[in-house]
Amino acid sequence: MPSDFPLSPRLLKGALVVYESQTPGPPPKVIVFQYNPDQLNRSLTTRAAPREPSNVGGAREDVLRMLGPPVETVNLSVELDATDQLEEPQQSQPAVEHGLHPALATLELLLYPSTARVQEIERLTQEGRSQICPADLFLTLLVWGESRVVPVLLTSFSVTEEAFDQQLNPIRARVDLGMRVLTYMEFRQTSMGHDAYLAYQRQKESLAGQYQPGGGESAVRGLLPF
Repeated sequence: MPSDFPLSPRLLKGALVVYESQTPGPPPKVIVFQYNPDQLNRSLTTRAAPREPSNVGGAREDVLRMLGPPVETVNLSVELDATDQLEEPQQSQPAVEHGLHPALATLELLLYPSTARVQEIERLTQEGRSQICPADLFLTLLVWGESRVVPVLLTSFSVTEEAFDQQLNPIRARVDLGMRVLTYMEFRQTSMGHDAYLAYQRQKESLAGQYQPGGGESAVRGLLPF
């Protein structure tokens, strides 16, 4: 059946894309936001080189030197609602049985190393074949339009469950996600995350190259001391 609004723009939804490994492997899991958040808050903090207070001359020389890209954090809220799924129980059996638990668990597990990996490390350690070391999390990309596909680390997760079914399964919830953007400094050069961040920064540079200043540029240039 043709659409009633053939000229309406196609809505692109935000998503989190989760890779099991930092190197090419199985297809990633795509977590599409049910509704696009109304707001996305970002914060950038300069990553400056540490300065020795007693070295005044060095401080003058180093003030414009940066160790790398800024530390960027992203915060957004995701709304989840199982009402529509519950209206078609034959096609949405997981929602009927568990409400929003599967969706919430999928997001929460971004903060957990897999139990399989933890058990593997424990087994190897007991056999003396591996040093005790932390397990790696999944590689996660925040996809927020064509201009913003960036590797992130989920740093905080807060959920408000607002309605429940008869079995006390949540059926409406709001999830507040805090994320830190991972740069090429946090990845090995062989990691897909390393290449993903460089592509993200190149996109920023391309967009900045298209910037056109508004009126008054000539007047501002006339005030410059050199």
